[in-house]
Amino acid sequence: MDKKFKIPFALAILSIALIGCSSNKVKEVKVKPNPLPKVAQASSLVQVFATNVSATSKEDALRLRLDSDNGVVFVLDPKGEVSAYKGKQRLWESKVTKQGLSSGVEAADGLVVVGNQKGQVFALDQTTGAQKWSAQLSGAVISSALIQSGRVIVVTNDATVYALDEETGQQTWTYKLPNASFSLRGQAAPVSLDPRTILVATSTGYIYAIDSLSGIPRLQRRVAVSEGRSDIQRLIDVDAEPVVAGQYVVTTSFQGQVTVLDLASQRVLWSENSSSINRPEVTDGKVIVSQTDGQVIARDLITGQEIWKNEQLLNRNLSNAVLLGQNLVIGDLDGYLHQIDPNTGTTLGRVKTSGEVRTLRVIDNQLYVSTRKGALSIWQNR
Repeated sequence: MDKKFKIPFALAILSIALIGCSSNKVKEVKVKPNPLPKVAQASSLVQVFATNVSATSKEDALRLRLDSDNGVVFVLDPKGEVSAYKGKQRLWESKVTKQGLSSGVEAADGLVVVGNQKGQVFALDQTTGAQKWSAQLSGAVISSALIQSGRVIVVTNDATVYALDEETGQQTWTYKLPNASFSLRGQAAPVSLDPRTILVATSTGYIYAIDSLSGIPRLQRRVAVSEGRSDIQRLIDVDAEPVVAGQYVVTTSFQGQVTVLDLASQRVLWSENSSSINRPEVTDGKVIVSQTDGQVIARDLITGQEIWKNEQLLNRNLSNAVLLGQNLVIGDLDGYLHQIDPNTGTTLGRVKTSGEVRTLRVIDNQLYVSTRKGALSIWQNR
């Protein structure tokens, strides 16, 4: 296994804040979150499902993820359990491992796939929760897998991409990515570009398009550039999944840029300085990014021109932004879900869940929420 240093996101932020301080006297920089902004209306969000699992570490918060397939919701507990729910009814609960689980859930093709920091991957039967197979990989699995074209694609934190046979778990190919010696503790999940191709982002500021059946690389492009002087200032991890929007791929990076790549020409369409570990949202010709400083910025997908900026949520450790119905939803460190007008950036309403919001997803027009405290919930508009 390659030797590398992984640092929690919060530690990286603190270290950056301290760079340049006197060597004789270093003070911890405490940044206060902005107070909650006034809202124009009551939230339209209603909770339709909730459960609690084990909390994750504040210093090393894993971004747990719910998933759903065929109307069934699959839930992971970091202590090593996976459960299935139909509505509010629990269909089954399976103790997968005593070694704990650290990835999100991927559910498709009758399988539920999870992984852990020991490099173990487990595939369960969606109907019964029974284990169908397991595989031992070379590094920790801290992001969700991708099930595509009869393969289970997993990226480990030693920068190796694995393709496992969907039926047996046998390894069909591997691809070794370049690996930064110093990076944030995080790994973007692989995403589908088309039925035959996956996209994988790296801690070195690149994305790769790889044939999911053969493992042959089809595209390699740099999407983040570092201008820092120290190791920490040069961190440019792409820890959020790339977003495919027609012929364009949108990426964000820590201390790097938000970048739009044109697949037709295989050239960068535009790139603007921005620091984010969150997946961008692309809607109605706009790229919307929640940055590490708490700014939420919308840019034109084609030109990169700024359309609006919301600075009301500065230093509130924002989650990714997602579009639910007509509004954006963004979570924060206090468990608030903020609704924002995607056309103007105006904060419209909010509702509270429990714990720092880490991951938001929208599936079938429902909002899937995961928090560091282990509160997992599903919401929808009234």
